[in-house]
Amino acid sequence: MTGKSSEEMVSNQMGDLDGDSLIMHRTGRPGKIEIIASKPLVTQRDLALAYSPGVAAPCLAIEKDPATAYDYTIKGNLVAVISNGTAVLGLGDIGALAGKPVMEGKAVLFKRFADVDCIDLEVDTKDVDQFVNCVRYLGPTFGGINLEDIKAPECFIIEQRLRELMNIPIFHDDQHGTAIVSAAGLINALHLTGRDIKDIKMVVNGAGAASIACIELVKAMGMPHENAILCDTKGVIYQGRTEGMNQWKSAHAVRTKARTLAEAMEGADVFFGLSVKGAVTKDMVKSMAAKPIIFAMANPDPEITPQDVHAARGDAIVATGRSDYANQINNVLGFPYIFRGALDVRATTINEAMKVAAAEALAKLAREDVPDEVDRAYSGRRLRYGPDYIVPVPFDPRLIVEVSAAVAKAAMDSGVAQKKIADMAEYKRSLSGRLDPTSHFLQSLFEQVKANPQRIVFAEGEEERTIRAAVMFRDNGYGTPILIGREEQVRETMKSLGITDDTGLEIHNARLSTKNAPYTDLVYKRLQRDGYLHRDVQRMVNQGRNVFGACMVAAGDADGMVTGITRRFPECYADVKRVINIDAGKVPMGYSIVVSRQGTVFLADTSINETPSPEQLATIAKQMVKNARMMGHEPRVAFLSFSNFGSREIERIDRIRKAIRLLDAEQVDFEYDGEMQADMALDYELLKSTYPFTRLTGPANILVMPGLHSAHISSRLMQSLGGVTVIGPVIDGLSKPVQIVQMGATVSDLVNHAALAAYGALIARR
Repeated sequence: MTGKSSEEMVSNQMGDLDGDSLIMHRTGRPGKIEIIASKPLVTQRDLALAYSPGVAAPCLAIEKDPATAYDYTIKGNLVAVISNGTAVLGLGDIGALAGKPVMEGKAVLFKRFADVDCIDLEVDTKDVDQFVNCVRYLGPTFGGINLEDIKAPECFIIEQRLRELMNIPIFHDDQHGTAIVSAAGLINALHLTGRDIKDIKMVVNGAGAASIACIELVKAMGMPHENAILCDTKGVIYQGRTEGMNQWKSAHAVRTKARTLAEAMEGADVFFGLSVKGAVTKDMVKSMAAKPIIFAMANPDPEITPQDVHAARGDAIVATGRSDYANQINNVLGFPYIFRGALDVRATTINEAMKVAAAEALAKLAREDVPDEVDRAYSGRRLRYGPDYIVPVPFDPRLIVEVSAAVAKAAMDSGVAQKKIADMAEYKRSLSGRLDPTSHFLQSLFEQVKANPQRIVFAEGEEERTIRAAVMFRDNGYGTPILIGREEQVRETMKSLGITDDTGLEIHNARLSTKNAPYTDLVYKRLQRDGYLHRDVQRMVNQGRNVFGACMVAAGDADGMVTGITRRFPECYADVKRVINIDAGKVPMGYSIVVSRQGTVFLADTSINETPSPEQLATIAKQMVKNARMMGHEPRVAFLSFSNFGSREIERIDRIRKAIRLLDAEQVDFEYDGEMQADMALDYELLKSTYPFTRLTGPANILVMPGLHSAHISSRLMQSLGGVTVIGPVIDGLSKPVQIVQMGATVSDLVNHAALAAYGALIARR
């Protein structure tokens, strides 16, 4: 054995997602969530305010007026995800402890999509009374409770009893989340086919929690009771049936002669499936009414695939639960924003009016013009309202604004809100500012690369990390990885890793390549006047994997390149620069993207230019503005120094002042100021109060560093201390997309930088 962890061995055996997921969950701090203090806790004074004796003041204030708990504690932004693990994803009854990774994942989604803090609680009992008794006393802690992955019919009883016992929102997402998003799709499908919800005939297959919630919400929206037929594994649920019945099924029994799903489907306008793969046949689809609406939402495989539906009928509108088909019915479109709106008005419950409001807001958003950045995030395809776009896509940044505001308003209008929002326009503005656009951009980047696969060189092709990254790059659909190395060595390493599928992988040996001669000529033309002999260049191409890989990119035999795990950045960059030109009008630089709880800050240049000239500093600022805008940020540039606005007369500071004057002369279209210290740049209140003449209107988000020493130290220091995510350095300014990772880069780092190189190739062609 070579000392590999059990997770790595599983990764090798599984080859991709499962093993990599195990490694991700184990790496660093185990799991996916942690508790971070939101106030400073460094000095004795800090501790005295946060705990004894100072904490007595908010305690007494809350005792006097319980509503102030929302002012002095996290309660107003804290949700509990609670489960007993009896119906986990597609895994079934795996128990409370085994379900914990899913619940942590749900907590992460709350934070990622709606900035809702979330704690997962796994309750180790299947007894309804014990479960309810455990949860009912948690009201003082949380602003809302999301019940998750609890099997039917217990979930109905648990939710109903908790709603009666507690005065905070209780929401079983498996039921209501699915119902709300599918209802939104139904609203638009009915609109597109010219139907009225009062007139449709609907069939729902599956009689579990989600199915019953769907049928109840559609009825609440106006569909007559007798127009819906509910089916389970034993067939149609009709009046008089006794086998396999319970009170929730009985509530939806109807008078009908139909006894099978096939009979129920005859002439139906709408089908909702929350059952099993293959439950619906082409013949059933053919028997439906004109322009049928088919939501086949079984996961991971639908009751019938869109391909089979369209083979049977050319006039159908189809939705599934899968992201690889159009019209994904995805709960993440609902629950984060429903809780966001409910929390913001301190709702005591999530009622039918709020659910309908969420569905209508989702439907309305799908009918609106889609911003270009959303199109780019989804493979660059034009997302326009129609049969293939009836619900918004999950990474639409408008969701938090439109759905949350609609839910909050419905809560106020229906009388369950304890807090009123006086200015809805201001509330919407505050919602849009809760999420950092960087995550959306990165998702967009990966989706665009997946839609436009590229050929990317992985220069250090014999290394384990490189091979694993190349396989992951291929398996994610980003393109063709090209490994540079000795084929026998590469294959031996692949064998030791348990990787047997080499489909879509290319291996190029620099020494044996038929392209050596033209590559040598290409490089020799660039270097012959720099003292290099032809044989020197030939040796460089034959033996230097970075040079050979860069030649592939320069010659158009590959679209981009990633390297860096075996050699230091300056050495790798020197190899690349021998082959790749600098983009006209640009300064080659490396910038770092620092993502923190407060937002994103860009640092430049952290990798290449030791002491940039005034002209270079001005150009770096302009390049960074373009990058920041591409990622959805409104740029505010600060030129950093150890002094503020001329407080120290030193030659090195004069470079910064000259850069400012150069931008002044150009009359650029972005905010900038300097020189200033880092704390001034990031603390706008301090900057404005100390230097009221500042040109900035908010904290800087682009920090142009005065030199390589300070830039490199700053980025590495932040990365090592933790608390932030540092992406980079990202190379900008070369005529071809090449990215160089740090020597300690992980497999994920390599994949991400390879995707950045692939994205650079796409941008260059536009």
